[in-house]
Amino acid sequence: MTSLDSSAHESNLNGARLGAPAHLFDDPHVHARRWWTLVVLCLSLLIVFVGNSSLNVTLPTLATKLHASESQLQWVVAIYSLVFAGLLFTTGALGDRFGRKGALQFGLVGFLAACLLASRSSSMTELIACRAFMGASAALIMPSTLSILVNVFPPEERAKAIAAWAAVTGAAGAIGPVASGFLLGHFWFGSVFLVNVPFIVLALVGGWFLVPRSRDPEEAQLDPLGALLSIIGVSSLVYGLIQGPELGWASGETIGAFILAAVVLSLFVAWELHVAEPMLDMSFFKNRAFSTGTGGMILVFLAMYGVMFLVTQYFQLVLGYSALGAAARFLPMSPIMIVVAPLTPRMVKRFGANRTVAVGMVLVGLGMLSFRGLEIGTSYWYILFCVFLLVSGIAMTMSPMTASIMSAVPARRAGAGSAMNDASRELGAALGIAVLGSFAASEYSSSIRRFLGVIPASARSAARSSLASAIQAADKLSPAAKRTLVAGSKDAFIDGLHLAVTAGAILCAIASIVVYRYLPSQTPMVGGHGEITAVDAMELTAEMGVAGFEPVLDRQS
Repeated sequence: MTSLDSSAHESNLNGARLGAPAHLFDDPHVHARRWWTLVVLCLSLLIVFVGNSSLNVTLPTLATKLHASESQLQWVVAIYSLVFAGLLFTTGALGDRFGRKGALQFGLVGFLAACLLASRSSSMTELIACRAFMGASAALIMPSTLSILVNVFPPEERAKAIAAWAAVTGAAGAIGPVASGFLLGHFWFGSVFLVNVPFIVLALVGGWFLVPRSRDPEEAQLDPLGALLSIIGVSSLVYGLIQGPELGWASGETIGAFILAAVVLSLFVAWELHVAEPMLDMSFFKNRAFSTGTGGMILVFLAMYGVMFLVTQYFQLVLGYSALGAAARFLPMSPIMIVVAPLTPRMVKRFGANRTVAVGMVLVGLGMLSFRGLEIGTSYWYILFCVFLLVSGIAMTMSPMTASIMSAVPARRAGAGSAMNDASRELGAALGIAVLGSFAASEYSSSIRRFLGVIPASARSAARSSLASAIQAADKLSPAAKRTLVAGSKDAFIDGLHLAVTAGAILCAIASIVVYRYLPSQTPMVGGHGEITAVDAMELTAEMGVAGFEPVLDRQS
């Protein structure tokens, strides 16, 4: 029995105990409005994705309007994924225990409040706090949507409902950046956080009337201490990585952050091994399919988020594209995935999952390495070639690694495996921004020094901070000094980007070897019910979007 079947089974038990129909989807009132319920669930999920994808094109504007440093730009993007990943296990259990509809509605209200506060933020500290609030709210919304869906639709209609659900999430990845780019061209920077407000209001009102109540009758156990330790440990690690270039890698604060991360994460592992109902069952990692799949998933998202973080700034600050123009130039990512993803099952069947994923990792690495060709006047067609390699590799790795993770988890713990798959994506996103962003920031700080001696002292501090700050400071200088600072800071940024993608390519090369050696050649779906089909691969890739969430591995028993 799969995670979806298990969820439905639990709901059926609950209904039987309360004297309700044996299945929630057998209730005539629930059945009559099931497609309207799906609309509400899709709207709710759209909010999570748009909330995350809308920010990248806003980064140069934040650097200009709020004088954000490079580390603050890293934090404002990474904090969403960091909180999301840290709370995901706990919020999923809260929804199962106290009611999924309540968790969904509460998350929507929280997201609405966070969006309104973010739109009025006047400092980066306020905005980072609002983004953390959004991440926590998204962690309440996301697990509830699929859980409710599988309880509302009967098995014969579930695949169609899931396909619609996955298609909406795939589209959401494009809506956020394009809408944000348009708004930035006409309104203040805070308007990008209001994109979601109409969707949230519709989802709240529709959810109140159209979403049925459901929960796990066995009352899923909570692990608040595990959640707290994981958030503190990973946050300390990310803090050290992000602040290292600014504070100095040998500074007491940076070293202290890494020591704290090591201690707290060790305590997290010890606690999870000790507690009866752990948030994360450490025994899963003894299975090489699970551990290799999880590590590979983290790396794929590290590559995607790290590259997008840097290339978005490159588009706007180096090539001079508008926010909307930069967003539009990322749109080819979706059709590339649509073309490549359905081919993956055939490749897995013929060559094995380990070889397919290893080749995908090599393509990701080659894509990252090709970004070393970026210069101040690089053609967009070359950039598109780099994106093609990167995204093709990502599309080849997604479904085999998800299946690998889920196949290693017993059917009764499929929910935990699904949450781990999701958490690994979010952790990879946060680490991608932290690791690759810090490589780039360190190299930028080193490279810009050779230009500081020929510009006025008043502009040196801004020049050291970030490319956006350097360009803004250059407007106050003489024409000759302006040209020197702008050209020098752009060169320094490109040097940083080159170092970051080189480091990422090396990680991909190592990962391809590990995956080839340790990932099982043939990985069945959850419970061993058949192989991944082209439709499965498409759904899994669509779900990747720009946030990641529970995999759809539905098979009827």
